Amino acid sequence: MSSSNPRLVSPPFFIVNPKSYIYGDEAVDLAKTVDDLATQYDVDCLFTAQAVDIPRVVAETRRVIVTAQNMDPLVPGRGMGHVLPDALAAAGAKAVVLNHAENPLTLGALDATIVRAREVGMLSIACADSIAQCRAVAELGPDMMICEPTALIGTGTTSDDGYVRAANDAVRSVNPDILIMQAAGVSTGDDVYRVLAQGADGTGGTSGILGAPDRKIKLIEMLDALARARG
Repeated sequence: MSSSNPRLVSPPFFIVNPKSYIYGDEAVDLAKTVDDLATQYDVDCLFTAQAVDIPRVVAETRRVIVTAQNMDPLVPGRGMGHVLPDALAAAGAKAVVLNHAENPLTLGALDATIVRAREVGMLSIACADSIAQCRAVAELGPDMMICEPTALIGTGTTSDDGYVRAANDAVRSVNPDILIMQAAGVSTGDDVYRVLAQGADGTGGTSGILGAPDRKIKLIEMLDALARARG
C-alpha cells in the first residue's frame, strides 16, 4: 500500500530536477522561479536540490515541494558519510527521489528507504525503467513513481505512447494510489501535453529546462501545456 504522508500532491503536477548541473545561488534562483510559476498556475511543482542547498531553497520558496535527490535507509547513529532521512526532513525536505538511473539502488535498499521516508513523513518517489521494473517497484508501495526508459534520459526523445500506457497500466494494476510521472526526454510543451494525455499524473524535466536559452520561458511553455492538459 502507498504510505499516507501529510503533503499530498494533486495531478497534474510537475517536477524540475536540476540533478548536479547547478547548485548554490543558481539553484536557489531557479527554485524561486519555479515557486512563482507554481503559484501563478496553481499547480504542485516539485524541485529537487542538492542536500546542502535544501535549507536555502526551503527558506526562499513557499509553494514548491522541496525534494531531496537521494537518501540512505539508516537511522540516527552510525553511518558516516550517508544521507540521514531524519536530517533531510528536519531541513525541510518534503519528498525524496530514489533509484534514479544515475544512482540506482538494490531492491532491498529501495524497499528499506521507502519505509524510512514514510517514517519521517517524506513522500517517496521511486524510479523504474522497464515495464517489469515498474511493476516490481510498485509492489514496494512508494507514493509516486517516475517511469522512464534509462536509454532516453536526457536525449530529448520521449517514451513512445505504447511504453507510457503499458507502464501506467503496470503500476496501477499493482497499486492505483501511486501517482505516476512520465518524464524521459520531456523538453517541450508538446511533450508535456502528450504524456499527460496518455494518462500520466505528472511530468517534468532536466536538460530541456537547464539547457534552454531562457529557463523561465521554457518553464512557462511547459506549464502552459500542463494547464491545457488539465482542462
